[in-house]
Amino acid sequence: MKYAFVGLGHRAEMYVNALLGEWRDAGTIVALCDTNRTRMDYYAERIGNEVPRFAPAEFDKLLELADAVIVTTVDATHARYVCAALDAGRDVIVEKPLTIDAEGCAAIAEAAERSTGRLIVTFNYRYSPRNSAVRRLLMEGAIGEVTTVHFEWTLDTIHGADYFRRWHRDRANSGSLLVHKATHHFDLVNWWLGSAPETVFAQTDLRFYGAENARKRGLGERPGRGQGAPGLGTDPFILDISKDPRLKALYLEAEHEDGYLRDQDVFGEGINIDDNMSVLVRYANRAVMTYSLHAHAPWEGYRVAFNGTAGRLELDVVEREWTPPHAAIDPSAAAKEPKGSWERLTLHRHWSRPEEVPIEVGEGGHGGGDRLLLNDVFRGPGDDPLARQAGYRDGIRSVLTGVAATTSARTGDAVRLTDDGTRLR
Repeated sequence: MKYAFVGLGHRAEMYVNALLGEWRDAGTIVALCDTNRTRMDYYAERIGNEVPRFAPAEFDKLLELADAVIVTTVDATHARYVCAALDAGRDVIVEKPLTIDAEGCAAIAEAAERSTGRLIVTFNYRYSPRNSAVRRLLMEGAIGEVTTVHFEWTLDTIHGADYFRRWHRDRANSGSLLVHKATHHFDLVNWWLGSAPETVFAQTDLRFYGAENARKRGLGERPGRGQGAPGLGTDPFILDISKDPRLKALYLEAEHEDGYLRDQDVFGEGINIDDNMSVLVRYANRAVMTYSLHAHAPWEGYRVAFNGTAGRLELDVVEREWTPPHAAIDPSAAAKEPKGSWERLTLHRHWSRPEEVPIEVGEGGHGGGDRLLLNDVFRGPGDDPLARQAGYRDGIRSVLTGVAATTSARTGDAVRLTDDGTRLR
């Protein structure tokens, strides 16, 4: 296979590494496309400097060289590239979220249905062994029919804060965290339950980040960005991207081309996404989920509990138990900092003692899940009883749950979905 990349920010790295490493026999990288030449050159140096590089206006030239396109651009541009590649008969591998709005979902659905190419949405959380174990137990009927789900996700002041200094802070780019981030979580629940969302109600707010909240808490004058800021190296919310060689090369040294700042102040003006989100979802199988996403917690992880007609299943995951200030300042330190992570899956059957279910952990990111995902993407899923590989309809369901939630939060009304969760009513 001949693979082309569109979008050469940090999300492209996992796929580039795969095709240059363990999965190099699966295909070659034949073309790159990005708005920024410096970022393309960064990857081209690793791939081979002769690899062709194209501006977005030249995307059709890239398609002539490729069998498949890997899309890792800003979320709001996904639909454009996905549809163009599908219409050219190319396979498409797209990072989550599939797109950010109902119009993009409709356009991609139409393109996918008329195309000879296949579309894969890379939901790596499905492949994490702990999440796969949940799917297996629910499929086996370990707690009977699921009636309710409680799902709480906390982002800490390293990971959560980062969304508020990047392009994600503008919902025109990301659709908000209920689309960009929660698409993972909504997809997990759709997949775990084997069902589709029907009704969504939400309440959201921006309570911690942003200029107004900073003024309310008396934080005083804030710098516009990290580089050159008086508090650089001491303020845990001011990121020093010059300390991370990869971020420095991809962003700091690329600013002269497009002016994109990777280290904007999280308490600055212009932030219009929320940091506290609560969502209520009813599914086609009558299960109801209460969901919360919190982006300024002192620890990072998630808790999900399923109540069923024969018991209860609980998954507790701590990905980083606390956030050292120096790790928040220095991205290199954050990667090296001991996380104090742990996970526990507990099955409570009616009339029985709790059972701790063992979780098999593999090598690599997300407990070995990233490696399993990449194997499915580049070599095919094979016979997978858990059906972990996601297609465009899975991507649409997860996006539209987030779109419905943002609409509900704005209007105060519940929002209905139809056609198996793939259209807003």
